[in-house]
Amino acid sequence: MKRSTKSLQPGFAVWITGLPASGKSTLAAALARELASRGTNFAVLESDVLRRIFTPAPRYDEAERDVFYGGMAYIGRLLTEHGVSVIFDATAIRRSYRDRARRQISRFLEVYVDCPLSVCAARDPKGIYRSAREGAASGVPGVQAEYEPPLRPDVVVRGDGESPGEGARRIVARLIGKGYLTS
Repeated sequence: MKRSTKSLQPGFAVWITGLPASGKSTLAAALARELASRGTNFAVLESDVLRRIFTPAPRYDEAERDVFYGGMAYIGRLLTEHGVSVIFDATAIRRSYRDRARRQISRFLEVYVDCPLSVCAARDPKGIYRSAREGAASGVPGVQAEYEPPLRPDVVVRGDGESPGEGARRIVARLIGKGYLTS
């Protein structure tokens, strides 16, 4: 895809990662509200939505995950190069998936929603932990597949004790601190 000749301020990307049911989507929605209130041009890339398009019969194996998250990073890079900021709402169980996006997108923030597996499993809004326990699902992060939390996230949000609004405001403060947003 060619970039227009018009000089654009590049967008930024915020990758929100954490175990399933940790609060990523709720935090992404709160961040979207904060950015919208500031007039920021952004898009939310939800892995659950994109997966239905790219891999309608997902296997959740390493090869498929690598291709899928590579595609997400590519889309994010294109959007940010064209002045659209991106919120990635995606577990991305391997650091390498998120690190690839960081390498491709110069204005990048990684947010880790830290929440104990027991709390995530108790919430289980999509029933994936129940399916894993019953043997009906495989590759569930934190159960059958190892989740690699970020080593040095830009922001850590407590999914079991911090309000999504407070987490979103801290993310915005970090975006301002890095010069990605104006105050």
